[in-house]
Amino acid sequence: MRAGGSDTARLLLRAVVGGTMVAHGIRHGRTLDGTARWFGGIGFRQPGLQARVSAAIEIGAGGALLSGTATPLAAAAVIGTMAVAGRTVHMKNGYFIVDEGYEYVLSLAAAAAATAALGPGPISVDSLLRADRFSGARMALFAAGLGVAGAAAQLAVFWRPPRPAEAEAATSTAEGEITADRAH
Repeated sequence: MRAGGSDTARLLLRAVVGGTMVAHGIRHGRTLDGTARWFGGIGFRQPGLQARVSAAIEIGAGGALLSGTATPLAAAAVIGTMAVAGRTVHMKNGYFIVDEGYEYVLSLAAAAAATAALGPGPISVDSLLRADRFSGARMALFAAGLGVAGAAAQLAVFWRPPRPAEAEAATSTAEGEITADRAH
């Protein structure tokens, strides 16, 4: 692959993953009450806090990926967010997203790890600050490890699987609220 092609691929990958995360964060931020009810319904303690932190992390990590700032750390935040979503909502539904499976969150997490491996490219804040040397397989493993560790910590402290009746109630909300199939 020519250098220009790989630079374009890095920029495109950052734009798609980062833009997706920002869009999710904005949606969650605009509907904090519904998002908090959804978090409570899937078993999170302090659901209001979870809603606010989720929106902030999604917007922050997405913006960092878009601009190529602290790329491995931004990738780790995306991986962690997707790991939490995968564990709490999607794993039990199998692979395919049409059944609310983990296909989508796995794809975003893998794309974030690939971004850490490839590095941000020359059109990035990391490049301007000469911090773009942090890339490769080790950075992908670092981002994945940090993301999964963060997800495990969040789940250990804040999440308990809801009883089946509670989980079903979380997905049948009033119009305008985020439901499990639209939250991640």
